[in-house]
Amino acid sequence: MAFDGFVTKAVVTELKNTIIGAKVNKVFEPTKNEVILGLYNNGINYTLNLCANPDFCRICLTTHSKPNPQNAYNYCMLLRKYLIGGKIINISNYDLERTIEIQFECYNDLNDLVVRKLFIEVMSRQSNIILTNENNIIIDTLKHFDNNVRELLPAHEYVFTPIAKTSFLEKNLNEFIDIIKKDENNSLVKILTNTFIGFSKTFCVLNLLNIEDTNYSDTDLEKLFNYINELIKNMGTSSVSCKLIDNKDYALILNLADSYDYDDEYYSKSALHVNFFLDDFYSNKENTSIFINSRNALLKIVSASLKKVYKKLENINSKLKECEHMDTFRLYGELLTANLYKFNPDSNISEITVENYYNENKTITIPLDKSISVQKNIQKYFKKYNKLKNALAIVSEQKKEAEKELDYIESIVFNLSNAKTMNDINEVYEEISENVTTKKELSKKSKNKK
Repeated sequence: MAFDGFVTKAVVTELKNTIIGAKVNKVFEPTKNEVILGLYNNGINYTLNLCANPDFCRICLTTHSKPNPQNAYNYCMLLRKYLIGGKIINISNYDLERTIEIQFECYNDLNDLVVRKLFIEVMSRQSNIILTNENNIIIDTLKHFDNNVRELLPAHEYVFTPIAKTSFLEKNLNEFIDIIKKDENNSLVKILTNTFIGFSKTFCVLNLLNIEDTNYSDTDLEKLFNYINELIKNMGTSSVSCKLIDNKDYALILNLADSYDYDDEYYSKSALHVNFFLDDFYSNKENTSIFINSRNALLKIVSASLKKVYKKLENINSKLKECEHMDTFRLYGELLTANLYKFNPDSNISEITVENYYNENKTITIPLDKSISVQKNIQKYFKKYNKLKNALAIVSEQKKEAEKELDYIESIVFNLSNAKTMNDINEVYEEISENVTTKKELSKKSKNKK
C-alpha cells in the first residue's frame, strides 16, 4: 500500500493541528501488532491508531472501535505505565521519512516531569512501535529486531533507519532537474522512486500531470517540481486529499475534485481528511481480510469433515460390494450339503463339481479349502453368508446416515462459499458447532490453537 512519505507528512500535519496538548487517558492493544491510544483534548475524545501489521501498517485517528482483549499484552501494560496521564507536546517526522515521533510530557515515579518518546515506523514488515526516554534510550519495543544495521532492543540507543536516498525537500529546481537528467535511461517514475525519499510508485503515477514517463522536457520537470511543493505546502487543508484506486491502493493528490464527507460532527473534512480516509480504507481492508480468513478457516474445518465422510462412504460401498456375493456362499453351502453323501469325509480336495438344482441342474464348480474337511467347508460358507447378511442390514443403514451427513456438509460448504458478511460466517459457525461431525473438528482446531 502507498503509505509513503507524502501520506506520512500529511497525517503528521493534520495530527499537529489536532492532538498537540492532548492527554493520554487510555491505552489498548487489540492485537499483537496494534496499539490504540485514547486521547482527550479541548473537550473532545480522540482515538489514535498505531498499527505495525505488515499488511495494514499506518498511523491515523480512527472512529472504528475494536474489541479489547480480556488479558492485556505486556507491551500494552508497559505503555499504560509510562504514558497514561502524559500530555502530547509534539509530533513530527523527518523529511518525507515514514518514521513518526510523538513526544509526551509525563511524570515519573519520583513525580518529576520527564519527556518520553514514541517512534512509529510505518515500513511494511519492518514496522514497529518504540518507546524511549528523552535521551532516545529504548524502554521497550513492540517488536524486537536485532540485525547488523541497528539493535531495536531495550536499553539500547534508538537510531533512525539509515537513509540512502536523496531529500526532495532540500533540493531547488535546478538541482532537481539535474538529478533527473543524469538518469535519462530510466523512466521518470523509476527515477523518482529510486532517488528521492518518500516517493512511491502510486504517488508518482497519479501525480505526473500528464507528463510522458519517458519523454519530458525541463518545462515539464519544473511544472512537476512546483506541483509537488504546492502539495506539501497545502497539507492539512482541503486542497490535499487521498485518491482511491480500484479499492486496492491510494495516493495523496492536490486539488481532488471529489469531496470526501464525514458524518462525525467533531471532524471537518479540511482538518482531518487524510487521517479518516486512511481509517476507512484500512478498516475496510482489515474487515475484508478477517472475513476471508474466517471463511477459509471454517472451510478448512468443514473440508476435513467432508473428507472423512467421503472415506466413510468409500468403506461402506466396499462392504456393500462384498455383500453382493453372500447368496453365492449360501448356494455353495446348500449344494455341498445336498451332495455330502458323494464325498469321502476325510478327502482333501481343492474343488468339486456338482449339479446346481437351482439352475436346471447345470454343473457348477465349488472351490474348497483342502486343509479342512468338506463338512467344515460347508460351515464356513454358511458362516460367511450369515455374516454378510447381517452386515448388509447394518451397512445399508450406515450408508443412509452417511449420505445425509454428506448432504448436510455440502450445504455448509455452499453457504460458506456464498457468504457475504461476518454475520453469515458467524451463523455457519454456530450451526457447525452444534453438529456432531464438525464439532469434533472445531474442538481439534481449538485444542491446537491453545
